[in-house]
Amino acid sequence: MSKQSVNRLMLVFFILLLIIPSSVMGEEMKTNQNEGEDPVFNNVSVHDPSIIKEGDMYYVFGTHIEAAKSKDLMSWTRFTNGYKTPGNALYGDLSANLAESFKWAGENDSDSKGGFAVWAPEIFWNDHYINKDGTTGAYMMYYSASSTYIRSAIGYAVSKNIEGPYTYVDTIVYSGFTRDEAYDANSVINKKWDNTNIKDLIADGSLTGTRSGWFNSNGSYNNSTFPNAIDANLFYDENGKLWMTYGSWSGGIFILEIDKTTGRAIYPGQDGTTADGRLIDRYFGTKISGGFGKSGEGPYVVYDQKMKYYYLYVTTGWLAADGEYNMRVFRAKNPTGPYVDAMEQNAVLPGNVDHSPYGNKIMGHFLFERNVGDPGTGIGYGYLSPGHNSVLYDEEKDQKFLVFHTRFPQRGETHEVRVHQLFINKDGWPVAAPYRYTGEKLEKINKEDIVGDYQFINHGKDISKTLKKATTITLNNDGTISGANGSWELSSDDYATITIDGKAYNGFFLRQWNSVAGKVGVTFTALSNEGMSIWGIKTIERTEEEIVEIVKNQLDLGDTNAIIANLDLPTEGTRGTQIAWHSSNPEVVSAKGVVNRPVIGEENATITLTATVTKGEATATKTFTIIVLAEKLPRLVAHYSFENDLSDRTKNVASGTLTGDRIDNSGGKISYGAGISGKAAIFDGASGVRLPNGLISSNQYSVSLWLNPDQLTDFTTTFFGARTTENWVSIVPKGPVRAETMVWSGSNWYDAVTGMQIPKNQWSHIAFTVDEGKINVYVNGIKKFSGVGFPNVFTTTNATFGLGVNYWDLPYKGLMDDLLIYDGIVLSDEEIQTYYGSGEIPRVEEMIEKLIQHFVMNPGIRESLFVQFDNANRDFEKMEQFLKQGNKAQAKHFKANGNKKLEHIIKRVEQSSGKHIDEKYAKQLISYLEYVLETRE
Repeated sequence: MSKQSVNRLMLVFFILLLIIPSSVMGEEMKTNQNEGEDPVFNNVSVHDPSIIKEGDMYYVFGTHIEAAKSKDLMSWTRFTNGYKTPGNALYGDLSANLAESFKWAGENDSDSKGGFAVWAPEIFWNDHYINKDGTTGAYMMYYSASSTYIRSAIGYAVSKNIEGPYTYVDTIVYSGFTRDEAYDANSVINKKWDNTNIKDLIADGSLTGTRSGWFNSNGSYNNSTFPNAIDANLFYDENGKLWMTYGSWSGGIFILEIDKTTGRAIYPGQDGTTADGRLIDRYFGTKISGGFGKSGEGPYVVYDQKMKYYYLYVTTGWLAADGEYNMRVFRAKNPTGPYVDAMEQNAVLPGNVDHSPYGNKIMGHFLFERNVGDPGTGIGYGYLSPGHNSVLYDEEKDQKFLVFHTRFPQRGETHEVRVHQLFINKDGWPVAAPYRYTGEKLEKINKEDIVGDYQFINHGKDISKTLKKATTITLNNDGTISGANGSWELSSDDYATITIDGKAYNGFFLRQWNSVAGKVGVTFTALSNEGMSIWGIKTIERTEEEIVEIVKNQLDLGDTNAIIANLDLPTEGTRGTQIAWHSSNPEVVSAKGVVNRPVIGEENATITLTATVTKGEATATKTFTIIVLAEKLPRLVAHYSFENDLSDRTKNVASGTLTGDRIDNSGGKISYGAGISGKAAIFDGASGVRLPNGLISSNQYSVSLWLNPDQLTDFTTTFFGARTTENWVSIVPKGPVRAETMVWSGSNWYDAVTGMQIPKNQWSHIAFTVDEGKINVYVNGIKKFSGVGFPNVFTTTNATFGLGVNYWDLPYKGLMDDLLIYDGIVLSDEEIQTYYGSGEIPRVEEMIEKLIQHFVMNPGIRESLFVQFDNANRDFEKMEQFLKQGNKAQAKHFKANGNKKLEHIIKRVEQSSGKHIDEKYAKQLISYLEYVLETRE
């Protein structure tokens, strides 16, 4: 290639890039930190945990019939087997045991089609329960069986052994019923009210009849006013009466009295209102929180004998990692309310209002971010969507514990149980310790130990997806605060009063195990009279020189030998340390990390980046060698047709290899059967396929495959690609959004939903294309989703790829056929439709060779094309000049001229190749053709 051609190509690409727009988780996980006196954690995934203590053992029971036990609230052991039946660890023959509840919801019905939905149990020891054999005392499990967001039922089962088996007794509350005969999608259950226990309650005189308000004018269930019957919680009041709270979203949280000898509900029998105007319903009981379809679930009431208050904990927001889950608390003098927050606001909403101001927010999304120079590894310490808590008052330890599940930043839908200690502040409100419990207790703390720098979080009152990141403040020796406008005070050994912007927060100073630093340190937790919680975690004291040296040593850009995307160059380290960057070749890698790759046919570029680290008067430098790879030819990377093997028909890459039930496991088995074309791979639900690394290494690609699932399980992947465990793309037949088939990406969450779920035992074609953030998803040749802002996942050359398995979820069970993976190419609607209809595979290599031959045989056409390319280049150069001069009119004129020439070039290429191609691919193709033709001549 001539020097003139190289310069021309570099300039064209640089200008065009600047100015032309382009269109179940839940398995046991171990984190043993056992160094000397370090606490030992064994984490488990039990969603919606209900806590109970039996002897010296703590138990949590949760959704999907999961449970675990621990002697120290840190190291947990799972002892259940999920929905397995027969032989279920808690219920034996699950279908037979809970059959009465399942007549209404929860088994192979609607949202639980093909499985079960047994959620959010409450575990409760009842001294007064009379067993069938006449003895008294039993463990009672109040469970939720659910089929839709409103059609649910609460039943209970009992056992004399806390680990079961539990025997069904009764179903006491139903919701989602209708006035007349009606059916949900994928359901044969008649939802009419007389298919619930209401019919029998009317017959025995417990109810006088149905209530007209239960139904909307069209006869459907009025879930804006009345509850969804899930999330039971039981407690004794100060007089020994037994109560059950329950509810989720819909009409709010309700409370019913329970007969403590039978476990059955004592229904009010008639409608009414409380003295403060809250709803009393003959069947559902008294409303104590929420309403109007607003979020609010997982109620948990505990009576504090010392404070003489009933504390109601409620979680608001959507529960997933991309939701807004956060825990709140109210209190009341009576079990039936009214429950109010620190601002004396009633927990029952006054109307269809924004409910974020209501309730004291205990915690929501947060991240104590780990910057360069901070101790530990990873991104730091934080939670996403912590919630659905229970509370344990451990009288033996004289401690209170908040027990909940949470997800985590950059860990997808993985969730685990966490236990934080609770303290009651001087205003009588609970506040939660910033770190998980490791055996700490409140103790005398000296002022001099408190003084120093802190990472600071204000949880606020919002119900939002915002991940609140810590800022740095300093608690000075004179009682002032730097980094915020405020002051602080220590009193009575451990009481904390933190005043910021004129608002006082009351709580405690305490010493806790810092899981990031791996040592004990000072923290604080406090609450304002507006119901906002704040946390502080003290950082390690260091000199400026020490900080700079640590930042320098920790500064790392990873593998810099094959850069294909922009670099993330940190500009700030720990304690406000500044990091400035200098590049030896800013045109290839800028000081901000922007990468401009050499064009096709050019050599890779080697650059030196220098970082200067500064804090105060201290400074240090560190250099990095960066190798930027040249652009590569877009192509069909792989075609796996599964003709009795896992080979790639293009022979570009290696064959796939077998895995076990996760992408990083060994073992597994794949067989073959009749496919959509020839043979297909049969996935057995316990195995997967690991594909070669690096199949996609751009932000323009296309994936196409055929699926015929035997089962549809939550989150199960079919095609999976990941740069890391936090950055991935997945084709999910049954995704987290309304159980729809979708392309799902995390952990910068993106839901490319199709509005449908592909059927079982039937072939469906799925394809998706990504074009620099624009994504299209197709089902059977029809575009079902189009969106922008899709994450740039494949920014390295060694991403991991697999079929039927990922790092977390149940493997795929069913057939798969004819997988096509294109890198650098965005297939058009027409190409995908043609392939679906006829099976004609877009052959990129054939198109390129056809173009090369065409131009070799027609030098006049070729030269004309290249002249137009140069003319377009000159137009864009002039446009750039006028932009710098501020002459937007002339700049717009030359941009239009350049674009017009490019459109003509694209048409010429399409005519020569017989294929439709997009703008960026045409430009890359022309550059490559120029290179190939010059080298051939």
